[in-house]
Amino acid sequence: MKEATYDVIVVGSGAAGSFAAKELAEQGLSVLVLEAGQRLKQSDVEPRAGRNWAHTALFPRVKATLLGQPIQARVAFFKEQLRHLFVNDWAHGYTTPKGRPFLWIRGKQTGGRLHVFGRVLFRWSDADFKGRSSGTGTDDWPLSYADLMPFYEKVERFLGICGNNDGVNTAPDGIMAEPAILTPEERGFRATVKARWTDRHTVAWRFNRYNSSPLPAALDAALATGRTTLQSEAIVERIETDPVSGKATGVTFIHRRTRKRRTVASKAVVVCASPIESVRLLLNSRSPRHPSGLGNSSDVLGRYFMDQCANLMFGRWPATVREGLPETLPQHPLFGPTGGIYVPRYANIGNHRDASFSGGYTYQGSIGRYAGPDAQGYLPVTLMGFGEMLPYEDNRITLNSSRKDRWGIPLPHISCGLHTNERAMLERQIQDSADMIESGGGLVDFWASPLGLGQKGAGMYPDQPWPIRWFMRKMFPKSLIMGAAIHESGGARMGTDPATSYLNSYGQCWEVPNVYVTDASSFPTGGSLGTTLTVMALSIRACEHLAKELKAGRL
Repeated sequence: MKEATYDVIVVGSGAAGSFAAKELAEQGLSVLVLEAGQRLKQSDVEPRAGRNWAHTALFPRVKATLLGQPIQARVAFFKEQLRHLFVNDWAHGYTTPKGRPFLWIRGKQTGGRLHVFGRVLFRWSDADFKGRSSGTGTDDWPLSYADLMPFYEKVERFLGICGNNDGVNTAPDGIMAEPAILTPEERGFRATVKARWTDRHTVAWRFNRYNSSPLPAALDAALATGRTTLQSEAIVERIETDPVSGKATGVTFIHRRTRKRRTVASKAVVVCASPIESVRLLLNSRSPRHPSGLGNSSDVLGRYFMDQCANLMFGRWPATVREGLPETLPQHPLFGPTGGIYVPRYANIGNHRDASFSGGYTYQGSIGRYAGPDAQGYLPVTLMGFGEMLPYEDNRITLNSSRKDRWGIPLPHISCGLHTNERAMLERQIQDSADMIESGGGLVDFWASPLGLGQKGAGMYPDQPWPIRWFMRKMFPKSLIMGAAIHESGGARMGTDPATSYLNSYGQCWEVPNVYVTDASSFPTGGSLGTTLTVMALSIRACEHLAKELKAGRL
């Protein structure tokens, strides 16, 4: 019996894939979602028995390393309760050049990293989309904030965002379902920063409440239409193409456990596997018609890969007199308290110009959410900076032809390093975070970034025995190398010229028009805000366009 042909195959079920499937199914199309990982059970997304170790504890990281997760265990806020939601590095390898280490943090399951990401969801602005035109960056996207705004609204209405409309140009207002709350100390931080730096704003996180479901809400909605089929443990090896037209005809996937190959036909393919995996798949889909990778005659595919440049600072902030911790904060069953402070981009905006670097940075953190005051009356403060990496041709993803994974697919080779611009930016980014903490009487203890470790005052964990302090000084900087931001993007960039970009403004491959890419690999620039909300909005926009083109017979 001949196997059915789907209208669209969606590769991946995370932030991009779940919203792609939802939009396509609601447009009346038949959709097959292929997920490389397992289908989670309800018990996988609920707290597990056993000790709930703090993220600073060494034992869970050592245990995870010995059990095959030496990369995943270096996540800055790694917790034992979440270990099963990260990949086994021994089974899912990759390579990097000497001197260019990269942390590739992954979750292979239905929903991907949606089960472990911080859920901070801010809109981007034209400071990000129109960097060259506005003087805030080096490149323009082939779309503007106005083009994406209706799709941001769709995502926000569907998810229900906790947050406030703050009137900050670089963090545009959105559709908020309920307000977000700052602790008394965070309100003090906001007032102090505003009094000293009028161009810096401190706002509450915008985030969606935790959905204790093994499937993302958007994927649940797609399945509810009756037009979506979900196939888990399906490792997509290649996109198949017609030798004459060059168009996609479907995909071949390998079952994770049985290792049996299967080819499924479709009228279009949407690639949403996350930037590195998506580029890997597209490069591996070479054929006589596409010898350098699918639709890659320009040799752009894999180039201009980025991740944001992270720095993480720990310190202490004077406590406000009160009893215990705030009681009004929503609690995450696995992560604990949710929410905190966010400082939107201000560098190289308006009259705030820094000649030493292009681009900008943001911060997110918290004060007084995870522990009570110490003996000196201080609460722990964390501030994590996210700096924009510029797109460089030599930062790229390629295939390692000499090394393959357990399923016979070439490993990705990730080459992503800092240039002079990012080093200058990180120095200012670190200094600004220290200045903001100290401006209100806070104390900075230590920080790390791709530039290394820094300490002030009490330094790292002064109350711990010296072997632990020594170990943490060695290991902590290795958790803040490139990849630590987990905001990777680029590699299959959008643009207006097929000679310098892989996709048009709808995420449609220039050379293979029935292939769309809607995850962050499509980003022309990396920005300094989280990528997730923008990925979701782009996926809806792209799939609305795909459905229209397919129904009109143009694909």
